[in-house]
Amino acid sequence: MKTSETIRILEGSSLDSDSWEPRPGSETRSFLDRKFNSNQRAKDKVLRETINILKLCGNPKISNNNDTGLVVGYIQSGKTLNFTAVTTLARDNGYRLIIVIAGISNHLVDQSYTRLERDLAIEGSFFRKWLLIKNPKLRSKDFSSIDSKLESKPYSEDFGIENQTTVIVVVMKNSTHLKNLNNVISKLDLEGIPTIIVDDEGDQASLNTKANKNAKDFEEMTSLSPLKMSTIYSRIDRLKSLIPNHTFLQYTATPQAPLFIHLLDNLSPRFVQILDPGEKYTGGKEFFVEYDDQLIEQIPSRDIVSDENHINEIPNSLKKAMRIYFIGVAAGLIIGDKPDNPKNRSMMVHPSRLIKYQKIYTSWINMIKGQWERILKRKKLDDSKLDLIEEFKKSYEDLKGTVDDIPNFDRIKKFLLHAISNTAIQEINSTEDGVVDWKNDYSSILIGGQTLDRGFTVEGLTVTYMPRSVGISNADTIQQRARFYGYKKDYLGYCRVFLDVDGIHLFSKYVDHEEDLRNRLKLLTDENNCLIHFERKVVLDELLNLTRKNVLSNKLVRNRQKPTWFSTKAPHDNIKNAEYNLHLFKTFYKKYQHKFSEDQGHELRTSEQIHLVGTFEIDDLYNSLISELRFTRGNDSFGFTNTKSILLAYPKEKCDVYIMRKGNSRIRKLNTEKEIPNLFQGKNPESGEIIYPGDREIIGKKLASIQLHLLRIKDNDFKYDENVLALAAWFPKRMYGESTIEMIP
Repeated sequence: MKTSETIRILEGSSLDSDSWEPRPGSETRSFLDRKFNSNQRAKDKVLRETINILKLCGNPKISNNNDTGLVVGYIQSGKTLNFTAVTTLARDNGYRLIIVIAGISNHLVDQSYTRLERDLAIEGSFFRKWLLIKNPKLRSKDFSSIDSKLESKPYSEDFGIENQTTVIVVVMKNSTHLKNLNNVISKLDLEGIPTIIVDDEGDQASLNTKANKNAKDFEEMTSLSPLKMSTIYSRIDRLKSLIPNHTFLQYTATPQAPLFIHLLDNLSPRFVQILDPGEKYTGGKEFFVEYDDQLIEQIPSRDIVSDENHINEIPNSLKKAMRIYFIGVAAGLIIGDKPDNPKNRSMMVHPSRLIKYQKIYTSWINMIKGQWERILKRKKLDDSKLDLIEEFKKSYEDLKGTVDDIPNFDRIKKFLLHAISNTAIQEINSTEDGVVDWKNDYSSILIGGQTLDRGFTVEGLTVTYMPRSVGISNADTIQQRARFYGYKKDYLGYCRVFLDVDGIHLFSKYVDHEEDLRNRLKLLTDENNCLIHFERKVVLDELLNLTRKNVLSNKLVRNRQKPTWFSTKAPHDNIKNAEYNLHLFKTFYKKYQHKFSEDQGHELRTSEQIHLVGTFEIDDLYNSLISELRFTRGNDSFGFTNTKSILLAYPKEKCDVYIMRKGNSRIRKLNTEKEIPNLFQGKNPESGEIIYPGDREIIGKKLASIQLHLLRIKDNDFKYDENVLALAAWFPKRMYGESTIEMIP
């Protein structure tokens, strides 16, 4: 179907045809009072957002409505609170049925059910304002309870909406439970029963995973049979068809998939509302932009256990993370019951989706916890105890850099044994119990994989250790692992996030992607909230895919810049600069000569094909050499400035520096523009077994690479007896920049 025809059909939707103005009543105001006490600013914000959402939903006084909306918030920023507020406002305005499609696990369903029960104060009022049911079945009391509550009508004008019962059904996002719900709904008379369907984590499991295949088979979106639908999608499609007047609200922090599915898909949102977090929220901008050098720690590759990297003992970085965590626990015990001190402290270890690796880390954590307990029970002057306390003191100094009012170390030291001994260690995965005893355990270390991803709330999370290689992955999947975001401003200084180098890169780049997308959606909501004309185009890092391909019908085109070499073409352009650059190089090499050794290669390489290589922290390399080099020719100056800007963006990463030909000079001729036409030596030989792959292949693969070439310039018009320093730089995809992804109709 052509884009213009698609838009024509969508513009015929009911989005603007029955506008109405919801009014907050007693239930909404009571809810906001319970959640925010006297914080009027927070009440006003939530109420404003809630009214904006509900007025985009179907008017409860009309008989038919079928719309889909998207509500976008940050990770762990209060989306559950918002749809609870929407529930109260919906009740105040005549909605009788709220269906919450909760998570894909029992734990997440129970979490949603318990929160609704608590936040709505469902405690059996005289008029029974709420009926809350989980995973209903047709042949049970559930059906009769729902039926009787929805059938009840006001007995008189004095018996108003506020005294009717609103039914809330919480159902697992699971084929069987959704089928059971549909059986219940199909037997109810829902004429005149306005309904809100909340799809919590609406981008997960709900969408049609056969969409991509259908598109390849030229299946029309408007005439899909159940066989052309994935099971959960077909159940949701059926549910929507059974309810005459409903609005389907997708709540998510990662809206990529809902935004990029086919516009005629039944779950393609037609309106959007962006949620802004409360003032104490800390997310990607705080962790990876404002405080990245203080809160983010890099896990060395040698510390990441895998099939290729066998580790026999607990990594030092994990021990450091645990020390920082236990100091925070001890501090929390000292501070006690104060408003800015979280009621729980927790650490999350997220090593892999594979249970075998989770068990390795669980074993390490239990082992070191027990070892530290035994050592701290020893006599005061025991050497091993003194050494351990000294290690904790180093970690204390680390925390002191971000926590101004941390108790002094002498007090912390007295609470360390108690903090360690009373910390619960719990593995959470598909084979283990996923219920955490937040009431009885103040301190917990949780180890798991996907179970600790999307939707799982970790109370009082301060330290995250995630030695999980991300590789090429989906942006929404990566972001959902950020359980360390949340309302942490009061204790942000105690937080630390340990990630590998790619993880640090991708989380920080996701911040740019997320803010770009949210800002463009906000501009849309400032107009009319309608997504029909929204341009499906986003900025995204090269190492990330947008979302899973199987839910997408339309093609996505990535406009990318490929990693390429920058090399100086005219390092000889200014003699004074050439002399200065050569002096800088000699000073640099004299200072760091010990860091260089011959690079690896074929045993038959010639002396011209053997180079020196050393690995540097980019910050050190930049300050000791790169920042002072001078290149004046226009293209050289521009390219070198870009090179420096990339290096400055990754000051704590490593960079391989190659001194080509071990510092012996090469001869290069100039072209008619007085530039070096080709700095790089080619591969040798051209065919057959390759002895030397060529200068362009002399790179660090995963690391940035800088090549330093010493040249003799051979040209009739250029007279200079000294070597000239030329520079070449190469960056891996993840450092090189971002590309744009666009949906093609």
